[in-house]
Amino acid sequence: MTTSKTAKAAKRAVRNLAAFAIIAGPLTAAMATNGYFSHGFGIKAKGMGGVGIALPQDALAAATNPAGMVDAGSRVDFGADLFMPDRTVTYTSAYQGVAAGDYRSGQRHFVVPDFGYNRMIASDLAAGVVVYGNGGMNTNYGTNLITSAGSHTYTNLEQLFIAPTIAKKIGNHSFGASLNLVRQTFEAKGLEAFDNANNSRYVGSVTNRGKDVSTGLGFKLGWTGQVSPTVTLGAVYQSRTKMSKFDRYKGLLAEEGGFDIPESYGFGVAFKATPKTTVAVDLSQINYGSIKSVANPGALFPAVSGTPMGPANGSGFGWTDMTVLKLGVSHEYSKNLTLRAGYNLGKMPINSQNTYFNILAPATVEQHVTLGATWTLADKSELSLSYMHAFSKGIAGVSNGNGQSVAGYPVDLKMKQNAIGIAYGWKL
Repeated sequence: MTTSKTAKAAKRAVRNLAAFAIIAGPLTAAMATNGYFSHGFGIKAKGMGGVGIALPQDALAAATNPAGMVDAGSRVDFGADLFMPDRTVTYTSAYQGVAAGDYRSGQRHFVVPDFGYNRMIASDLAAGVVVYGNGGMNTNYGTNLITSAGSHTYTNLEQLFIAPTIAKKIGNHSFGASLNLVRQTFEAKGLEAFDNANNSRYVGSVTNRGKDVSTGLGFKLGWTGQVSPTVTLGAVYQSRTKMSKFDRYKGLLAEEGGFDIPESYGFGVAFKATPKTTVAVDLSQINYGSIKSVANPGALFPAVSGTPMGPANGSGFGWTDMTVLKLGVSHEYSKNLTLRAGYNLGKMPINSQNTYFNILAPATVEQHVTLGATWTLADKSELSLSYMHAFSKGIAGVSNGNGQSVAGYPVDLKMKQNAIGIAYGWKL
């Protein structure tokens, strides 16, 4: 077989894999690192700490900033992350029948695919679509961590975005818009201790109800502007996505099963430090505090606090808004090899009086370091790799000082993460 035939066969295989990713995406857990959002979108961006608001690099650009598609050119990109979170719950003393000790969550390997297609309709106009996991959370402890009885404590949240995008270039400025078509799934087990009239407004809709599906629509708007030969600025805004409710779990989640996706926005700058080296910085805001099922405090047990789970004021995870700083650098080491590195920092959204409820979602990591590289192959297609390590970070539960049974005591949480990603892309 000739080299050209081999390349064509490889491209056909990757196209088939990309089609499979679109089908399998909703079935694939999408664990995340900035709260429950991913630290970045696309393997190239992930290798640079997640930056991309002012630095489009491939057809996944719209997942970060839709304006970048008109600068990415006509291309196809398909990638996948092997995500490896390590979550540990520590009971510092026996509580609710659960013995003191460390409890480590199982199911520590997740494959998270993504796909991007972009076509230049004209020299200044692009249209495309990206398919990616926005975020999610999973825990599977192999025992009941709420009480000593009942099924194993397990939760799984997955969010799939399909975002058709259009982008237009006017002079040195690019503008883009995406329609976010969102599908999310949720399942919880092992919460039998909450499934009663003392703790929930809707008994029978708290736990062990199987997988529930929610859908919704939102949008994302973006801008980039080359303000000098070496500096590009960018801004992006993603609307709150109004999701249909998880009816099967209306007794667990506030607003009768509500779980909208919070609005987020950010600003970025990319600076061409040398002809071969680019430095980029993004500053992003995720408004978890506006989503009641995520933000409502869970500091006291519902039976004590008088806020049973389920209604609008029902107990939640107690998450706050999150500001994320991303820093990345890329260097063209040779004509066919680009190297990348990055750093990502975001203070955890959990506080020490909400650790008990966050057994289900121990999003404690804050600092991430990343590495990446892209090889340009003989047929001008590209093979990219990325690596991410989130340093171990814990939070200790404390009481509120009033002598009450507080849902942050005596539970400590800890998490660390690793991820290895690979992507293949080519220009059309």
